[in-house]
Amino acid sequence: MKEHKNFWDRNAGRYDRFMRKDRAAYEKIYALLRPVVKAKTVLELATGTGLIAKSIVNAAAHIEATDASAEMIVEAKRDNRSAKLHFSVQDMFRLPYAEESFDVVIVSNALHIVPQPEKALAEIRRVLKDDGVLIAPTFTHAGNSFSGKVKAFFMKLAGFPLHSRWTSEEYLRFLLQNGWAVRKSAVLKASFPLTYAECVKLEV
Repeated sequence: MKEHKNFWDRNAGRYDRFMRKDRAAYEKIYALLRPVVKAKTVLELATGTGLIAKSIVNAAAHIEATDASAEMIVEAKRDNRSAKLHFSVQDMFRLPYAEESFDVVIVSNALHIVPQPEKALAEIRRVLKDDGVLIAPTFTHAGNSFSGKVKAFFMKLAGFPLHSRWTSEEYLRFLLQNGWAVRKSAVLKASFPLTYAECVKLEV
């Protein structure tokens, strides 16, 4: 069965080293997140090894941090020192939480690698309070430099799943088309341009 382990399970140990290269961009994301999660109940999807959750938990009231990869969650739990932070393995398309459970949902660098991102957004809408905030920073690959395209090619060769290749504008339009009003966005410099998006539910 081991050969069938998915990409994220196989690469859980390498993930932090990969993300470290983009530390400056992530420090900016933490600074943008802290005031939004202050004293709030937060759900993080695709937490990976929990880098974001661990960096902002002091500001939040409570964080449920989830990932589909059991190996990632094992890594995340290893150095979790906060009673306010709980890690679990969950499927972002079928979350076990009641409707309107959370003040803030964070999904970082995941919407471009899941096969049906609009389905994930529908499930996020269900568990997020009506006055809640979705924060969805995502690497936006398309339309970037030649070196970025080369990197994307090698990531694909390595088995890195890449389903959506948005430009920043296309990504923000995708959010709008799926019922989210983007109230704040920024493009941060990283290995690939990283589009930070802070959204609220559009009235349907």
